[in-house]
Amino acid sequence: MRNIQNRKFEADADALNAMLSKAKKEQRSDDALAVSIHIAALAIHARKREMSASEIIELLDREAERYENQARELH
Repeated sequence: MRNIQNRKFEADADALNAMLSKAKKEQRSDDALAVSIHIAALAIHARKREMSASEIIELLDREAERYENQARELH
């Protein structure tokens, strides 16, 4: 048998909002870093393969589509 206890606690709305704001800011920062690293990797890839401008545009189009699909999945 499970021993489940329900506990009540009072939370300060301002403190919760501050924590939520901090978490959102950290998430945006992490997201921006991840995108920056990914773009840098694409640039390295294009340089190593000596891609032409049209090939790079095609690569960026595919990446944009990938991000768009990922955003749709999250909503």
